[in-house]
Amino acid sequence: MDIVTNKRRPLQTEVGAGWNGATVRRAALGLFLVVLVALPVLPTPEFWITLGNYIGLYSIVAVGLVLLTGVSGMTSFGQAAFVGLGAYSTAYLTTHYGLSPWLGLAAGLTITVVSAYLIGLVTMRMSGHYLPLATIAWGLSLYYLFGNLEFLGKYDGLNGVPVLQLAGVDLQSGRAMFYLIWAVVLLSILAVHNLLNSRPGRAIRSLKGGVVMAEAMGVNTGWMKVVAFVMAAVLACISGFLYAHLQRAVNPTPFGINYGIEYLFMAVIGGVGHLWGAVLGAGILTILKDALQGILPKLLGSNGNFEIIVFGVLLVVLLQYARDGLWPYLKRLVPAAPSRGVPEQATPLSVRSKPEAGELVLDVRAARKQFGGLVAVNDVSFQVRAGEIVGLIGPNGAGKSTTFNLVTGVLPVTSGEVRYRGEVISNKPSREIVKRGIGRTFQHVHLLPTMTVLENVAIGAHLRGDFAAQGGIAAAVLRLNRTEEGKLLAEAARQLQRVGLGDYLYHEAGSLALGQQRILEIARALCCDPALLLLDEPAAGLRYKEKQALAELLGKLKGEGMSVLLVEHDMDFVMNLTDRLVVMEFGTRIAEGAPVDVQKDPAVLRAYLGDID
Repeated sequence: MDIVTNKRRPLQTEVGAGWNGATVRRAALGLFLVVLVALPVLPTPEFWITLGNYIGLYSIVAVGLVLLTGVSGMTSFGQAAFVGLGAYSTAYLTTHYGLSPWLGLAAGLTITVVSAYLIGLVTMRMSGHYLPLATIAWGLSLYYLFGNLEFLGKYDGLNGVPVLQLAGVDLQSGRAMFYLIWAVVLLSILAVHNLLNSRPGRAIRSLKGGVVMAEAMGVNTGWMKVVAFVMAAVLACISGFLYAHLQRAVNPTPFGINYGIEYLFMAVIGGVGHLWGAVLGAGILTILKDALQGILPKLLGSNGNFEIIVFGVLLVVLLQYARDGLWPYLKRLVPAAPSRGVPEQATPLSVRSKPEAGELVLDVRAARKQFGGLVAVNDVSFQVRAGEIVGLIGPNGAGKSTTFNLVTGVLPVTSGEVRYRGEVISNKPSREIVKRGIGRTFQHVHLLPTMTVLENVAIGAHLRGDFAAQGGIAAAVLRLNRTEEGKLLAEAARQLQRVGLGDYLYHEAGSLALGQQRILEIARALCCDPALLLLDEPAAGLRYKEKQALAELLGKLKGEGMSVLLVEHDMDFVMNLTDRLVVMEFGTRIAEGAPVDVQKDPAVLRAYLGDID
């Protein structure tokens, strides 16, 4: 069975074409590492080493912003404050108490994690322009805190920060610190890369597609936002620790809002959605800033922060002509690298037992939803039993999708209740409802267009497998979850083969036609291992043969004991597929029964055709 009939090219071609790109990328990385290793040992001007150190320090912060802003979709102007926490923690403990700098790092990380967690709990729930404004507020608060606390030296700061010692070697000069700084840069990139290619990483990446889809797949979006925020803060803290021991002194100036804006600007210039773009952006902005500080005073005949004006103009031009930053332009010069593939051998995920034939699965009892004075769903009741396909139909605006949202927890019911296998699930969050065995698609497609088809579908398996043991952040960062990841990707590939998208595993989801994207959503819902599948207009955008294949698939699922509730406007498709129909008009159920009976019902005819008397 193949729902998608317009195949473009076989899977082997898609994967095989990437190996040249992988070779080029490995060669480029190797050359970059050779340059890094050679710079300190060659008679390189000290100025270049200093510039390289600062590029590295800024890159660490920018990598965190790629995770927070580029991947998670949350804009922060306050990262410089977390750099300050790392710098001041080690500076204070080493200068006042003579403690080891590494204890200072541990203290700084502890303070940063606690602070970021508490700040994140409040600010990460915000959206729109409120979130950037909140980050400016707490960034300014920490900046003025550094400048007004007596024990931190107020605006004079702390001097005499000791030399950092590693493996018995004193890192006394910038040349000696160079390798450590850039080792941290590379480890940061590797850690975030590993995280993003994992179960929690896909959850973080799904945040940019909106919380509704992510929650419907079982993702605790509030927690994942805080996780991304804390990780970005930790990277900023480490950068501050290294900065303090490089400079051997700290004061509040580098931790103000201006630097917070510059960090974000670095990520945007390089490509805020790309890890190596953080390094590129940090390099460009640092070198450009240094050059402008020397050139502009000579041209203008006076001193001042004129480079800020140039940065503002540059940002406007960049957002107009290269909104994704500069890194994507470099990527186009190299053939595409292969995506993370499906393992040849993977233990199948466990499957939940399906309800007995005829068992009452879904029981909607007098469900009502009001938005102020508007009644969108008016005391609607219906049932779905195991192994049954029920259609929810009606004219546009009848309240069908709102009813779906009541069942799946996207919206709370105003009154009445929804029961699933005897348990009241109304007003539970979506992530709790999908955990019980209800999967869904959406009226308007919710996909992550720049992620591969395989990764999009794997999001549906977020709650499956050994989640507690292998789904943690630390396991993802250290790649200790490879076996579990293989199971999830294999399950996603199996569901894609099942719906006829097996030749598109490594395509970007946004490159698919609308009809194919709807089929992808079905595969993602099946990856949740549901006993009840809710499909919102699944046949929209499909051609005739594709609709036939979809009907065949749904019939097969029914035979396996799965229940299906679907909203659809294609009456031929619905009439030939469903066991029962529930008809809604203006939020009210006006008819229910077998398709052959419903299509003769006078109330249904009036709803679709107007007054027939």
